[in-house]
Amino acid sequence: MRIDRVELYQITIPLVAPFETSGWVKTHEERILVALHANGVVGWGEWAGDGPWYSYETTEVAWLIIHDYLVPMLLAQPVAHTTMRYAPLDEPRQVRDRLEPVRGYPFAKHAVEAAVWDLWAKQQGISLSQALGGTRDRVAVGVSVGIQPSIAALVDRVGGYIQDGYNRIKIKIKPGYDVEAAQALRIAYPHVQLQVDANSAYQLDDAHIFKAMDDLGLLLVEQPLGYDDIPDHARLQAQLKTPICLDESIHSAANARWALEMDSARVINIKPGRLGGFMESIAVHDVCAERNAPVWCGGMLETGIGRAGNVALASLPNFKLPGDISASRRYYAEDIVEPEFVLNPDSTLSVPTGPGIG
Repeated sequence: MRIDRVELYQITIPLVAPFETSGWVKTHEERILVALHANGVVGWGEWAGDGPWYSYETTEVAWLIIHDYLVPMLLAQPVAHTTMRYAPLDEPRQVRDRLEPVRGYPFAKHAVEAAVWDLWAKQQGISLSQALGGTRDRVAVGVSVGIQPSIAALVDRVGGYIQDGYNRIKIKIKPGYDVEAAQALRIAYPHVQLQVDANSAYQLDDAHIFKAMDDLGLLLVEQPLGYDDIPDHARLQAQLKTPICLDESIHSAANARWALEMDSARVINIKPGRLGGFMESIAVHDVCAERNAPVWCGGMLETGIGRAGNVALASLPNFKLPGDISASRRYYAEDIVEPEFVLNPDSTLSVPTGPGIG
């Protein structure tokens, strides 16, 4: 698999509205795009880290890791201050092992690996979904709603998304903005699929807060406790009927297996950036499928490049819950891809069928 050249782009793209979680507020997104050129074909990948709030990867550090380490390793070129030597790649499944000597930086690794997958699929004349083993032509999606100025504003904002056609609503919560918000939405929209995401804002002593939401028919509670915790989530899950879903705690298939075996989670959120690429994402998917635990595809407010990869991944069979892969216009006035992703009337996105990411 010969790659003629690599191009990196850093872009800043404004959000249509500020997006607030329990720990930060964002008004725009910074992205690194990886373009791999080979015989007139271009494969694209996207770094969609979220700064040091969600992960330790910042744009500046990710650029350095990609430019100075991952790209030379990908191209089988010498890496500074090492004696590493690699043979040229044959196909994209080799990328994960090729980049493994670099510890951490999963979002950077995913950007590079995704570009290889896109390039290879285009060269084969197949869609990325086909290349990854997808089985669907549409994937169920929902919308993630940031923290609003008031409960009334939240109810209004969610009502607008339901009118847009979203059947599943996820709201961000934080201490003091949790039970009342969820209760108000359940009263206003009794039949909508509803879940909450804490982004690690709570401690085990806050179990009473989640018990107060236990009869609201939530799909799940996402990452209520520490971003690096698995054991305390098991203690919390034992007190709840509502399934706990782990996001930040899951960095590998081994993490997913531990969480399921300990009953720390009954659902797993798969984000290919957090997991370091499509191959590890598929490994997590398979671990969960073996244990009858559903998965869903999380989102990092990606542009259409990363969104296309997420949609392709979510077409695999064990993605049984709607993902955070909203239409392009949910976050951006203008996406960087054509065609943009558009919500279907049944709250799905169509899986691109053209070569690669389509």
